Amino acid sequence: MSEARILVVDDEPKLVRLVREILTATNYEVLVACNGGNAIEMTAMEQPDLLLLDLILPGGMDGYEVARRVREFSDVPIIMLTAKVREADMLRGFEIGADDYITKPFSAKELLARIRAVLKRVKVEVVSSAESEIICGDLKIDFVRRRVTIDGQGVYLTATEYNLLHELALHMNQVLSHEQLLTAVWGSQYRDDVDYLRSYVHSLRKKLERDPANPQMIVNIQGVGYTLVKQDAK
Repeated sequence: MSEARILVVDDEPKLVRLVREILTATNYEVLVACNGGNAIEMTAMEQPDLLLLDLILPGGMDGYEVARRVREFSDVPIIMLTAKVREADMLRGFEIGADDYITKPFSAKELLARIRAVLKRVKVEVVSSAESEIICGDLKIDFVRRRVTIDGQGVYLTATEYNLLHELALHMNQVLSHEQLLTAVWGSQYRDDVDYLRSYVHSLRKKLERDPANPQMIVNIQGVGYTLVKQDAK
């Protein structure tokens, strides 16, 4: 039995061959799409466990557009492949629903580590806290259903966004350091990737805060980390 089914979306034959060799040697099943339209169709039909999605694709549809359209019908985790990543690109990808980025060129070790980390993050976890839900003002987090609402309206979060909010909620009104959050949500190999954390906090605030530019719930403690501040119900 394979570890997982991974759809590789890239039009570079050499890179596809390399990734296929790395993944099949580690007992992953590999599917391949060479353009955006094919990737969307295969995601719907084959239901892979993860997408490795290149940002630059032929045919007029880039990786961002593919991710956006996939998110209309699927929660499959997405790792973006890119030759260069800027914070603005990262934010755009995370807001669309990407779960991680890998910068080319990458090693087999890095590729496998990031795939395993993302697959681990998206697994549904058994509720281990004493509470089945947490209410923070208009925000309600249902741990059993993994459902988040604001004023009773459902809010779509990616698996990683939910896991980050879950970690903050379990320690409401406590300051969690950058390293604590990165290790708990992403894994120990990400403990120094503070830009990842900032990007995800930015994305969460846009979805949860009434005024994301003046956040009241997810508060930054300069140079230390973040805290979810208990809000009074309105």
